[in-house]
Amino acid sequence: MTRFVVIGAGAVGGVIGARLFEHGHDVMLVARGAHHDAIRDRGLRLVSHDGDTTLPVPVVDHPSRISFTDDDVVVVAVKSQDTLTVMEALVASASPGVAVACAQNGVENERVAARFFAGVYGVVVLAPTGHLEPGVVEAYASPIAGVLDVGCFPAGVDDRASVIADAFHSSTFSARPIPDVMRWKYSKLLINLGNAAEALAGADARTSDLVARARGEAIACLDAAGIGFALDDEQAARRVDLHFGPLPGRPRSGSSTFQSLERATGTVETDYLNGEIVLLGRQLGIPTPVNALLQRLAAQAARERRRPGSYTVDELRARVEERSSEGVDA
Repeated sequence: MTRFVVIGAGAVGGVIGARLFEHGHDVMLVARGAHHDAIRDRGLRLVSHDGDTTLPVPVVDHPSRISFTDDDVVVVAVKSQDTLTVMEALVASASPGVAVACAQNGVENERVAARFFAGVYGVVVLAPTGHLEPGVVEAYASPIAGVLDVGCFPAGVDDRASVIADAFHSSTFSARPIPDVMRWKYSKLLINLGNAAEALAGADARTSDLVARARGEAIACLDAAGIGFALDDEQAARRVDLHFGPLPGRPRSGSSTFQSLERATGTVETDYLNGEIVLLGRQLGIPTPVNALLQRLAAQAARERRRPGSYTVDELRARVEERSSEGVDA
């Protein structure tokens, strides 16, 4: 029986691990600090439209506490800035034959994992989830908990990709093996470019012209680099059965970046979201002032432990125009 070791049992990883465990799969969670202690002492509490349940999912605080086998599937669900640290810990503990499935935003994680392991899989995550208190994760979509499509990195499908997708599919997720997983992950990256704006200036910022400009910069870079991405109508069709809304007494706080600011973690993953576009732009000679500003301000807000919504959209817009007029890209 395949065991799923979920490293990063926060919003996405916690819900994936909980749903797999609920549906009879062998699961081990890896969590840190107070979250680890709460799961160890009281179990993992999953709050969803289906109910409020506490699950006795096994948990450890570090991969070195696990005896791995080649049959294990390691689901990595940490933020991108933590992936290298996880891989360094994992390679010191895990069998070389484990499968590493990156259930993460951005497009850099699979490249990092492939430096250490041969069996690397991308997972396209479309799952509205939350994690704001130790021992508790929230799933806002029902009856489908989210979309988790799986493919080999950099491309293709094999038996293991099908096993992973089948396990997700059996555990309330819509999941399928896909041969072009990175094309879909670049499409998700375009969606995630609005995370920083939402975290900095609130929910309305996600539909602002500022995010549209950030997306326009990104598409210009991807087109120039010859990088394909799933189109909007493909994305809409894939999400058609994904229905989500606030939980009673628990309104969804926002994106993963918003939640990082809300939990005052000190870091955000925008260097691997908006920063991915800034990197491409600098390599290709394409200006990316909006993405550069969002990247810089989100990182600053995280370092300074600022609450979400510390700017207005007008303030962000003015900062972009100011920097652009000075010829500065950030």
